[in-house]
Amino acid sequence: MVRIRLLGSPALERDGEPARSPRGRKAWALLAYVVLATRPPSRRQLAELLFDEAADPLGAVRWTLAELRRSLGLPDAFTGDPVDAVFGPEVVIDVQHLERSDDAALLALDGELLDGLGVASSPAFESWLLVERHRLSAAIEARLHQAAVALLAAGRADEAVPFAARAVGHNPLDEGNHELLVRSLATAGDREAAQRQIAVCEDLLRGELGIGISPALRDAATVPIGSSMTLPAGGRAAAVSQLDAGRAAIIAGAADAGIQCLRRAVLEAARCHDDALHGRALAALGGALVHAVRGRDEEGALILHEAIHLATRAGDRATATTAHRELGFVEVQAGRRATADTALASAQALAGSDAELAAVLAVRGMNASDRGDYPAAFGLLGESVERAASCGDHRQQAWSLSIMGRAHLLRGERSQATGALTRSMELVTEQRWMAFLPWPQALRAELDLRAGDLDGAADGLERAWVLACQLGDPCWEGMAARGLGLLHTVRGDHTAATGWLVEAAARCNRSSDRYQWVHAHVLDTAITTALDRADHQTAAPLVTRLGALAARCDMQELVVRAHLHRSRLGDRTALAAARMLGAGIDNPELAGMLTQPDTPARRTS
Repeated sequence: MVRIRLLGSPALERDGEPARSPRGRKAWALLAYVVLATRPPSRRQLAELLFDEAADPLGAVRWTLAELRRSLGLPDAFTGDPVDAVFGPEVVIDVQHLERSDDAALLALDGELLDGLGVASSPAFESWLLVERHRLSAAIEARLHQAAVALLAAGRADEAVPFAARAVGHNPLDEGNHELLVRSLATAGDREAAQRQIAVCEDLLRGELGIGISPALRDAATVPIGSSMTLPAGGRAAAVSQLDAGRAAIIAGAADAGIQCLRRAVLEAARCHDDALHGRALAALGGALVHAVRGRDEEGALILHEAIHLATRAGDRATATTAHRELGFVEVQAGRRATADTALASAQALAGSDAELAAVLAVRGMNASDRGDYPAAFGLLGESVERAASCGDHRQQAWSLSIMGRAHLLRGERSQATGALTRSMELVTEQRWMAFLPWPQALRAELDLRAGDLDGAADGLERAWVLACQLGDPCWEGMAARGLGLLHTVRGDHTAATGWLVEAAARCNRSSDRYQWVHAHVLDTAITTALDRADHQTAAPLVTRLGALAARCDMQELVVRAHLHRSRLGDRTALAAARMLGAGIDNPELAGMLTQPDTPARRTS
């Protein structure tokens, strides 16, 4: 058995004993790149990436691959062109087993990718390494978070604490991680430690980000999951009545009243020991906390885990499907791609109707689009639209069309974007779904702006802004404010444009469970407008933030855009890195920027 450690200080083990490491930093660099590359690289690519300064770059690749074969004791490895990293079961590489690591192994993971190792002579590799370090750190954080939530939902709060604590260590500026740790400590009976953790988080967020903590974090130390402020009336009929009333209130937009009804339904269902009903009530409450109330995704995720457990025990496939899908949605919004894929794969495997499949495929399409995988996104969203239309689920059809329209807009495909977004808005209007309207409305107005219809764009964006503020939805507010910033940029009012873009950033970040793609999208726009007026002082720190956020959340296109912005700031190595990182992204508009000799990155979306 050969074990390859790439996290922390790189090392080899053979049959449980330390083995001789390959000679040279570039051997480890090449191994890491081949193992983690999205597709097997050619030998020429490896030569250009790591050995461009060598007298014989391809010869240097051959020597390094031979050195890896000797060190690993694998004479048949790395022999082809392109070079792949397909090994037998006798080879275990830590970074390839993050999703399959058991709890003990997960807690043992420590250190960043190739910790302490750099290749200063290969700036393109250094750029790739920085992105991968962020991405893998975020992947480990997501798995720690997932394990803590599952343990807490299963009633094993003591065991959840170390996982939640490690998640906080990986990303201490994520309030959701602190909330999970506080809830784990409080549920385990250590209320004093929970209160101390709230204070730690409050000081940290105030000092680093200049923001306060949310009510959800304080509530995590005191309010039991699913609890209601009023006593239950009693019986199964009461549970069904409260469940129906809660669902109706949520649909009508009365979120607070709906949440209280659903909390009472959960308590009533628990009292009558009906697992199926209890699971349905929990799934409804969890979904409502995720969608109707901002800042409550952590509590919602815990409740959804409990709903899955009860629905599985009761054989309630439909409720389990819904709960898995909603968990996947939480993970997509948080930018935790791998754990989102896991939850959504479970939901799709359970889905048995067109309506269920349409909903699951839509969230999977959103995840693919956020990642920058447009071919996959269009396939998933197209099927979602078709299935939703066939079963008459017009709200789902509108939702999926809006995400499809966004993808076409990002690719510069204006006619296709117009068709999808116009139809989405028609369906939203027919369904009187005002709580969703600002999203397609803001996107549709941006198309008017690109077409030169400033009056039409202003009307759409102002309507989206007013309604978003009435709804109090940070995501919709951020998108509308961003659009108004672009509108004022086109009008030449840079002071107003800057004000709206600052407002957009503040609005989309005012909730702890922010949609990270919108956060990054707003940053990208603010950077572009600042660079267009040669305001490098404003742009530079935003580029750093965008690069780290996009890498952590595996938003590949935005990673590339961050490198393009660095190029505009004068980084001579950034354009080559952007071309390398963007080679697999199917976006004609992005491709056009990557092929320009002096990439201006002037796209405003």
